[in-house]
Amino acid sequence: MNKKHAMAREARMQEKHFTPVWDIGVSVLVLIVATLLGYLFYIVGFTEANIITVYILGIVILSVITTNRFYSLVASVASVLIFNFFFTVPRFTFRFVDPGYYVTFLIMFFASFLTGTLASRLKENAAQSAQAAFRTKILLETNQLLQKESEEKDIFAATAGQLTKLLKKDIVMYPAKKGVLQEPVLYLTGEDTVDFLLEENERMTAEWTFRNNKHAGATTETRADAKCLYLAIRVNEHVYGVVGIFINERPLDSFENSILLAILGECALAIENIKNEKEKEEAAILAKNEQLRANLLRAISHDLRTPLTSISGNASNLMSNYQVLDDESRTQIFTDIYDDSMWLINLVENLLAVTRIEEGRVCFNRTAELMDEVIAEALKHVDRKSKDHIIRVHSEREFILAQIDAKLIVQVLINIVDNAIKYTPQGSLIEICTRSRGSLVEVSVSDNGPGIPDEHKPHIFDMFYSGANKVADSRRSLGLGLSLCKSIITAHGGTIEVKDHQPKGTTFTFTLPVGEVEIHE
Repeated sequence: MNKKHAMAREARMQEKHFTPVWDIGVSVLVLIVATLLGYLFYIVGFTEANIITVYILGIVILSVITTNRFYSLVASVASVLIFNFFFTVPRFTFRFVDPGYYVTFLIMFFASFLTGTLASRLKENAAQSAQAAFRTKILLETNQLLQKESEEKDIFAATAGQLTKLLKKDIVMYPAKKGVLQEPVLYLTGEDTVDFLLEENERMTAEWTFRNNKHAGATTETRADAKCLYLAIRVNEHVYGVVGIFINERPLDSFENSILLAILGECALAIENIKNEKEKEEAAILAKNEQLRANLLRAISHDLRTPLTSISGNASNLMSNYQVLDDESRTQIFTDIYDDSMWLINLVENLLAVTRIEEGRVCFNRTAELMDEVIAEALKHVDRKSKDHIIRVHSEREFILAQIDAKLIVQVLINIVDNAIKYTPQGSLIEICTRSRGSLVEVSVSDNGPGIPDEHKPHIFDMFYSGANKVADSRRSLGLGLSLCKSIITAHGGTIEVKDHQPKGTTFTFTLPVGEVEIHE
């Protein structure tokens, strides 16, 4: 046992020896003061009843300030003798002339003793009530603290803190993981390390408690040579850990033990709730993944059938009727095959990109890029039907830089512009505008087509959302393009939104972090 605890034990022993001396001294002092005050009453001419009242008051005071009822009992006897010696005739002797004093002394003794006993009981009841209130407060605080924690280690730490506050004893915690006790954690009431709490015998006692789900150690019949009392943190037969309480010279009383068990029960329930929440989250994620997989399979089976059927049909037509077809017909068939194959390629690219971004497997290569160059690169790869539309590019300034992964932002622009091309009539105007907004670059893509209904706008960026027919990102599509755009923009730290374009049409607006040019000298 270390020096700190040896000194603490010695201090407690000295306190135990000092307490009787204090009580005796206080008792003597109170009787002296009562006698002096009684003598003053005697000189003034007060009756003996007043003097007796002074001694009774002194006994009441002694009952409150002393630690044992024995002193009030002795003081009651002493007060009768002192009253007889100083205030009955003949004075300054223990003899008395009037036989009625027998009754006086008897009444005085019982009055002093009864009032002293009642005062002691009131003091004890008040102390017990205060202690019960304190312990109840600790229990309520524990419940509130544990409800706030979301990690097992934090729950163990909060529980140990409350136990040290309640019991004023050193605590050792053994968390359990996968059916095995982990390394112990000490929670001390002082600053010094209590190495003996980590000895092999203590560890073996904690292991026994964990395996058998029963109390062991100090104050029990099992492994009583241990210095700590070990209890399981459990819910029914499931043990989440073991707590050890250093007993030293003062064992736990029944009320402390009941509060202790209640706190450990709260701890176990909090840990079980966390595990249940994690299991629910995992089940929800699994259900979501299953739903996404089902949506993907359903969409693939429905939407991919049309282009694949068209490609195979056109190829079969070419093989069977190539010689009889004129050049214009053959060119149209080749064009249809090319359009359908490019649609499939873009679909697969979007699907793979969404999967990589959602799983966090995309490594961003961010550099400062001129937005005019990024937009120009994107327009080179948009749908070939763009020639049937008017596309204009505007920039607020000549040079606007953004800190981006250029390839991914090009993909965003391609998807948004392709949507505008597909779902607006021929000859429609598509405008791409770039402007600076403080630390952000804002890019908007507007068209003057039929627009998007308000009920579809909150879901337009959801994966696999297709809405009604001829709505952006829906026709012959898996609903991945705009979902991919949102994932890319969010990963860049920006935002993307859709709103109406006045007087008609739709505007997609997204923001990107502004870029800075590094000059190396």
